[in-house]
Amino acid sequence: MTTLVFGHKSPDTDSTGSPLIWAWYLNEVKGVDAKAVLLGQPNTEAAFMLERWGFDMLDTIEDVADGQPCVVVDTNNPAELPANINGADVQQIIDHHKLVGGLETKGPIDITIRPVACTATIMYDLMGDDVAKMPEAIKGAALTCILSDTLEFRSPTTTDRDREVVAALAADLGVDVTEYAAEMFAAKSDVSAFSDADLIRMDSKKYEVDGVQFRVSVLETTAPEIPLGRKASLMETYATVQAEDGVDQVLLFVVDILKEEATLLVPNDVVKGVAEKSFGATVEGDAVVLPGIMSRKKQIIPNLKV
Repeated sequence: MTTLVFGHKSPDTDSTGSPLIWAWYLNEVKGVDAKAVLLGQPNTEAAFMLERWGFDMLDTIEDVADGQPCVVVDTNNPAELPANINGADVQQIIDHHKLVGGLETKGPIDITIRPVACTATIMYDLMGDDVAKMPEAIKGAALTCILSDTLEFRSPTTTDRDREVVAALAADLGVDVTEYAAEMFAAKSDVSAFSDADLIRMDSKKYEVDGVQFRVSVLETTAPEIPLGRKASLMETYATVQAEDGVDQVLLFVVDILKEEATLLVPNDVVKGVAEKSFGATVEGDAVVLPGIMSRKKQIIPNLKV
């Protein structure tokens, strides 16, 4: 049976590219029949990556069958995975997030979780000498994933190893990192075709704080004026998203990649309190700028208070 390789729901660039990288490795190096799939439509930057490096759009799956062999990448959180993930045969996990718990496997498996900015960085190291066999497209996917997750090294999650792998991949590909990152971020910033609900869910994770269920959403952009120009309609859509997704509140952070700051939309007193208690902010009006806030994983989620 084909082994499915996938990342989290609402797939970003890392959860689109890393399944491709590891499926290639399993197929071409390990001789395992593997296929990269998605748990939703990729964001605009991930779609740019697929087109730029000549990949076809990946198939999307809703769930996994009992006993389905699979490899989970870029997450270990059951809430971000198919509903029947514990019924599947999870054979490996490769991730760079904190260990959440809740996944059950059929037997002992290979788990690698390392404190770097990107899953693709871990994969590069796990391959060892076999990285020399990577075709240009796979190298391009890895480069894109790391530049995306590090925001071209602006994110506080960036490590020296992420930088070293980017340097090696860019040299192999003959790519100017600054120019290529600008192309990526331009693609990520082009959100005009998306509905307000799509924008809220595009790069989003559920998270509970003291019994309050949040949808914590991040929009990383070099053109923050575009989503912020839709501020009123975005906040009007919160009620619909909360009802459909079973959450109590939505936190939407518009991250300005170039200014290295985030703007949090503040629709009510609960979110106002979160902003003040979590980030020491003084909130006046329906939005607040949070200087230096770039990373949901390292700066937003760990600091949330209600």
